[in-house]
Amino acid sequence: MKFIKKVDSLSLSGQTPPAGSSEETIAAIATPPGPGGIGIIRISGPLSLHIFQKIFLPRHKTKPQDYESHRMYYGWIIDPDSGSPVDEVLAVFMRAPNTYTREDVVEIQCHGSYLVLQEILNIITASGARLAEPGEFTKRAFLNGRLDLTQAETVVDLIGARTNEARSMAVGQLQGRLYEKVSSIQEKLVAMRAIMEVAIDFPEDETDILDHADLKKQLKDEIEEPLIELIARADEGKIFREGISAVILGRPNVGKSSLLNTLLEEDRALVTPVPGTTRDTIEEFVNIKGMPVRIVDTAGIRHTNETVEEMGIQRARAKLADAELVLFMLDATEPLAEEDRALYSSVKENSKKQKMLLVLNKIDIAPGVSPEQYSTALGNEPLVSISAKEHTGILELKDMVFSLITGSRKGPGWDPGAAVVPNVRHKGALKKGLEACRRVEKGLEADVSPDLLAIDLQSALGYLGDIVGETTTEDVLDMIFEQFCIGK
Repeated sequence: MKFIKKVDSLSLSGQTPPAGSSEETIAAIATPPGPGGIGIIRISGPLSLHIFQKIFLPRHKTKPQDYESHRMYYGWIIDPDSGSPVDEVLAVFMRAPNTYTREDVVEIQCHGSYLVLQEILNIITASGARLAEPGEFTKRAFLNGRLDLTQAETVVDLIGARTNEARSMAVGQLQGRLYEKVSSIQEKLVAMRAIMEVAIDFPEDETDILDHADLKKQLKDEIEEPLIELIARADEGKIFREGISAVILGRPNVGKSSLLNTLLEEDRALVTPVPGTTRDTIEEFVNIKGMPVRIVDTAGIRHTNETVEEMGIQRARAKLADAELVLFMLDATEPLAEEDRALYSSVKENSKKQKMLLVLNKIDIAPGVSPEQYSTALGNEPLVSISAKEHTGILELKDMVFSLITGSRKGPGWDPGAAVVPNVRHKGALKKGLEACRRVEKGLEADVSPDLLAIDLQSALGYLGDIVGETTTEDVLDMIFEQFCIGK
C-alpha cells in the first residue's frame, strides 16, 4: 500500500505525450540474454520522458517534471496499473540532441534477471512504446545525423570483435576515418565536376577551361590511387574483421586433437593412443597474431567400416570445402604413408582455393627426421615442424599461418586502427566508383564532350555517397541494420 500511495501522488494518468509527436518511441533490452548482475533497458523517442515519469518512482522526493537531463536517479520501477514494485533500479533521462539517437532517451539499469527485464519491458510497451527492431537505435542515430553510415556499420563490428586488432580497427572506423577518406575523394570529384560544368556553360572556351593532361594527372593521383588503396585494404580488413576457417586434416593418430588443445591452451579434444578417437568435428576460435581463426579438428581420414567414424570422416570432408586454410598433419615418427599421399592428392584435386601448410608433428620423439623429404613428396608445400605435446614450434606455426593468409609476417605490431579498412559493401561501391573514374580518364584521352564526362563523374560521386549513406537506398539500409541485435 505504501507504494500505491506514492504512485497516486505522481498523477500518472494525467501525463500526455508531447504535442505534434510523429516519431514512434521504441524500447528494447540492450544487454545480452542470460542472467547477470545488471541488465539495461533503453527507450528512445518523443514519449521517453512521459513513459519514465509514468513508471519510475524516485527514492527521494523529486517531482516528475524536475528530472534533470543526464543525471542518474535511484528508485523503483512500478506497474502503473497496480502500483506494485517490479525492481529497484538506477535510471537516467537524456534530453535530445545530446544522446546516442539524438532523440530523448531513457536508460534503466535493473537487476539482470530475464524475468525482471521482460516485465519492465512489458510495462514500457504498455505505456506507449513499441519493441525496437534489430539495429533500430543505431539506424536512428544514422538517420538523425549523429553517425554516418560507415560509423553505424562499424558498431556491429565493434560488438563482434574477437581480437584486439579487430577492436582497434572498428574503433578507427567509429572515429570516422573511412568517412574522412571518402569525403576527401568526393571533394576532388566535385571540384572536377565543377570544371566540367563551366566547360558545358561556355563551350566556346572549352579548350582553355579543360586542360586534359592536368585533369588526367589529378584524376589518377588524387582520386584513382586513393580508391585503389582503399579497395586493397578491404581484403586485409575482412581477414581481421571476420577471420578465416582452418581445418586440421590428416590420417588417424597424427596428433590433430593434440594440436587443437595446444593452440587453445586447454584440453578441448580427447587425446588417446587409439586411432579414430575423434568421431566428429570440433570447432573453436583461436587468436593468431590478432587474426581470428576458426580451427576445426576433424576425424582422421581413412577407410573404415565403422559407421560412426565414417560419418565423422564425411563431416571432415564437408568442413574442408569451406576452409581457407588446411593444416595437413604428418607423423614424424613414420615415413610418408600411401594414405598421406592419397589424402593430399584428394585435397588438391577437389579444392583449388585453399592454402595449405604441412605440419610435421612428434619431432620430440623423432629428432633426426628430415622435413624436406615430406615437403618434396607433397608438392613442395610450406612445412613447419612441431611437437604438439611439448609445444615446440607452435610460434613458428602461428607465424606461417599468418604469413600464408595475409602475405605478411607482421603480427600485433600492425595497427589496423591507424588505417582505413572498408568492408565488403564498401569495396563494391569503391570498385564501381573507380570504374566510373577510369571512364572519365578514357574520355579525356578521346576528347569526349564534357557533358558525358560530367555524367561519369556524377556516377562516381553517387557510388561514394552510397558508402557514407548520402545516396543509400532504403532496402540497403534495412539489410545493413538487420545484422544488428535488438537493443543496439
